[in-house]
Amino acid sequence: MLHGKNLINGQWVGSEDTTASVDLANISFAQANLNQVEEACQAARAAFRTYSQKSRSERAVFINKIADEIDLLGDEITDIGIRETGLPEVRLIGERGRTTGQLRMFASVIAKKDYLDIRIDEALPERQPLPRPDIRLTHRGLGPVVVFGASNFPLAFSAAGGDTASALAAGCPVIVKGHSAHAGTAELVGQAIANAIQACNMPNGTFQLLQGSGRKIGSALVQHPEITAVGFTGSTAGGRILYDMCHSRPNPIPFYGELGSVNPVFCLPHALTKRAQTIGKDWAASLLMGAGQFCTNPGVLLALKGECFTALQDAAVKALNAGAEQKMLTDSIHTAYHDGISKFARSAQEITDGQRAQNPRHSRAAGFRVDASTWLNTPSLHEEVFGAAGIFVECDSEQQMMQVAQELQGQLTITLQMEESDTDLAKALLPIIEEKAGRILCNGFPTGVEVSSAMMHGGPYPASTDSRSTSVGTLAIARWLRPLAFQNFPASLLDADL
Repeated sequence: MLHGKNLINGQWVGSEDTTASVDLANISFAQANLNQVEEACQAARAAFRTYSQKSRSERAVFINKIADEIDLLGDEITDIGIRETGLPEVRLIGERGRTTGQLRMFASVIAKKDYLDIRIDEALPERQPLPRPDIRLTHRGLGPVVVFGASNFPLAFSAAGGDTASALAAGCPVIVKGHSAHAGTAELVGQAIANAIQACNMPNGTFQLLQGSGRKIGSALVQHPEITAVGFTGSTAGGRILYDMCHSRPNPIPFYGELGSVNPVFCLPHALTKRAQTIGKDWAASLLMGAGQFCTNPGVLLALKGECFTALQDAAVKALNAGAEQKMLTDSIHTAYHDGISKFARSAQEITDGQRAQNPRHSRAAGFRVDASTWLNTPSLHEEVFGAAGIFVECDSEQQMMQVAQELQGQLTITLQMEESDTDLAKALLPIIEEKAGRILCNGFPTGVEVSSAMMHGGPYPASTDSRSTSVGTLAIARWLRPLAFQNFPASLLDADL
């Protein structure tokens, strides 16, 4: 049952300000106030002193219990998620599985101590000219973490998503700033985590959920002196504001933001000749997935101009025109999408049929064509349009294709469609695109991010604010840890891992 309140220090509390849900009839959500931000941050700091000292096995049991509690909610989460976001049932069921899978993955990670990267230099008392002390290095949680729920993933990148799972695994209490687009889904997940806290006897402030649209609550959270790190998935503009706040504090803190990416696809000449229509059709399918509301949506496709590129475009456009209109996540995302395709139309030729969706908050795909010279000289064409909008970039030569690669901003992904006979060009491109992306694919499409140890979901700015980190995969835990060395400590003061 939803009650529309905030979870603060183990209690569900209301506020004087409420916002009615657009999608959930007769439900209003309390908007957190600044006093509640203060209370939550102090509770998180108090919880850190206890939670961070829990054993790895205790934290693993707790995180697995969260997954179990989310599984118990099952259809209730799916029903609320559908009503709030317009996402299909199969997508939300899959996302719930990904969310619980992430939690169990991090429980497994901390069950073993490899992630602590322990290093031990034993004492050498006889060493000359000076003895060496006993030094033992491990990693500890940073402290209380703020996580911002993402608009496009109501489960996997929100209340119990990858940021929360990895931070809890690291020993850090989490305060989630819920996204207004799916406040009900966030509350249900918050209830599941609250149940796990009670069942596992964890401090009440280990997890807290604050609802509230706008920037007031988010700004107060990231600037609070008890907060030690922030995880964010969202727009470049909003993320940059929060990043600057984090780094201008009297005590600056890390801000791990996943922002914007157009995820270019380079179709190399021999692949184009051999598979033009297949690549075009598959690219369109990737672009259409989820109304294009994925951070790895392939928004740009580049190839050498000619008959084969025309065949690729024709196949893609046919698939895009045939695609049904789809409901978008929020009214603001819907508006931004249509503003974006209008901006593209000022500099590029629209080659889809130009039909727009008829139903409120729905959209249809839009494809555009432009020559590489125009693309290079038009910065607005380099920007992400969040939705199923894609640009075909026609290159005059392989050299011009490499020039486009050189001018790319940082990306989450870059894809090479290639044959064995394209290897020389691929080798020439690789040093350039390695500087530009966090993940490089061959002969696939980037929508769909595997949750695994080797996954990298980040990239050079503006794809993310720290190209050394990932928000997906087991390496994500490193964001919330810091190295700590103990010198000449008696065994009675060292934990078992050291």
